[in-house]
Amino acid sequence: QITGSVQAVQDAIIQQDQRLSKAMVRSGSLHVTMLVMRLSNEEEINIAAGALSDSKDFVENLLKGKTVELSFQGIDHFRNEVGFVKLAENDHRTILAEIAETMKKIFQEKGILAGEERAFKPHLTFMKLSKSTELRKEVKKIDSSLYEDFKNHYFGDEILHRLDLCSMLKKKQPNGYYYCESSIVFGEKHAAEPDDAELLSLSKRLVENAVLKAVQQYLEETQSKTRQTDGSPAKTETAASGSKNESDNDNT
Repeated sequence: QITGSVQAVQDAIIQQDQRLSKAMVRSGSLHVTMLVMRLSNEEEINIAAGALSDSKDFVENLLKGKTVELSFQGIDHFRNEVGFVKLAENDHRTILAEIAETMKKIFQEKGILAGEERAFKPHLTFMKLSKSTELRKEVKKIDSSLYEDFKNHYFGDEILHRLDLCSMLKKKQPNGYYYCESSIVFGEKHAAEPDDAELLSLSKRLVENAVLKAVQQYLEETQSKTRQTDGSPAKTETAASGSKNESDNDNT
């Protein structure tokens, strides 16, 4: 729902100014930034991954079993250069800010300078001029009237369940999301995650497919040996046809 609404806003803006298509953030890359840090080498990345892992217990203690449901509503901008969807001001957003502050301290204790001095302002960026240097030469400011119809639009809710340590430099994943160095998952199980029953079913299917493949290969090898022994071309073709039917029956 959220990504669909964001794409609707992007389409509406592009229809009015085609040049701004270069400024749009792909739906697969949509995220809310908790902290920004500079990691110079693999050692620092490993330290940061350890800090993220350590923060899981602190975050869960902070949540005390409560669900953080982030509500995305309305559009705002930074200096008319970045367009973003806002997070509604409520208790859930307050908890998100507490999580960010807790994580910032954990990372700093590990020697990783994370976060900025200015106040934490969670947002969902959907366009920014900095995505294209060519565009910056043509467009200096994003006219807010381009998204006026969506100024107070309700985009949807998202339950907080995962935090990722992402690279802004490494190649993105096929779905458009950032390369993840590590992640932590907490709270309610996300709908996209398979449960034990699904995993068991998948394992059974994999085993069954492997057995069927082995049986098929055995039948084909047996038929091949029969043909070599018999040496009759007419019979070879018939045997090959029979082998295929038997295999198909086995697969069924």
